[in-house]
Amino acid sequence: MQIEPFALERYFARYEFTARYLASCSDCDGLALEELLTLADDQARALWRDLRLGYTESLGHPLLRAEIASLYEGAAADDVLTGAPEELIFLAMNCLLEPGDHVIATFPAYQSLHQIAESMGCEVTRWQPDEGRGWLFDPEFVRANVHPRTKLIVANFPHNPTGALPSRAVFDEVVSIAHERGIHLFSDEMYRWLELDPGQRLPAGCEVYDKALSLSGMSKVFGLAGTRIGWLVTHDSALLARIAALKDYTTICSSAPSEILALMGLRARDRIVTRHVERIRHNLAELGQFLERRADLFACVPPRAGTICLPRLLGEVSADLFCRRAVEEAGVMIVPSSVFGWGDRHVRIGLGRAGLPEVLAKLEENLARTRF
Repeated sequence: MQIEPFALERYFARYEFTARYLASCSDCDGLALEELLTLADDQARALWRDLRLGYTESLGHPLLRAEIASLYEGAAADDVLTGAPEELIFLAMNCLLEPGDHVIATFPAYQSLHQIAESMGCEVTRWQPDEGRGWLFDPEFVRANVHPRTKLIVANFPHNPTGALPSRAVFDEVVSIAHERGIHLFSDEMYRWLELDPGQRLPAGCEVYDKALSLSGMSKVFGLAGTRIGWLVTHDSALLARIAALKDYTTICSSAPSEILALMGLRARDRIVTRHVERIRHNLAELGQFLERRADLFACVPPRAGTICLPRLLGEVSADLFCRRAVEEAGVMIVPSSVFGWGDRHVRIGLGRAGLPEVLAKLEENLARTRF
């Protein structure tokens, strides 16, 4: 398979560990190992203390899979497969799709959600939001574009990079379309649990449709990206078995220390998630003030969930030029929308890290000296 370079990851590879200030990270601040150990319950701490660094079960540690299943109504440990989130997208797409199949996918998006299918020879229809209607993803677009070769609908809610969160009615309509046609639904839920209003949280795809796969992991919500632990949850046992068998050709199994650390994080999830949502709220308020002061340069649809948003640059300002000058002149790394294939007029701002107010101050200092 010939696959296009992953533009976002190549951009991060260039700047993430060299730029002094990061303004576009999509994760929350990573927890210190010592702090995580203090949050652990007695059983998990004992597992850590007695851990042996051998191979682990390919499906995932039984306790970890049971803990993951407890996040989903009606799910059991047998419905769960663990692995790195990116790996699981790749495996699922390769088990679900064949050349010539048709896919409808939210766009802009994390590139894997459409690029893998395209590189396999599938036709991908890009389901795009309407910024003027609050980044609305219209389900009627999905209904109008489904046809006999449609094998998969890919949904990413809460959405990266806009922070959009559709209504329950919109989500239910997408599920209904998939159910009517017997189409699998791949539901990327990496930011679920970071809703600014918990009452607007959507159900997981696997909770409402037997042919849905829910993807999540420790990276975005729980501040444990370094564990590289994610999971798929589905009631389609035959599909899950095929994905598990294909995983024998990738990582085979997860890291033993990472599984125990992930178990600790999930069992302490209420404290962790509460802190992260509070930080996102604080950073969103700081960003709102910054954008208001520079209303000559930015317009923004406020995010409803997740750790990111996508302000638009006004006038004729190029996002690529803006981001290049920000990193070269102020040491501030900002992601332009071009890395998502979404034009040259938007920039992604990350809300999950404690240092964002300082980063915005550095950017504002630079903007006071800069003309575009």
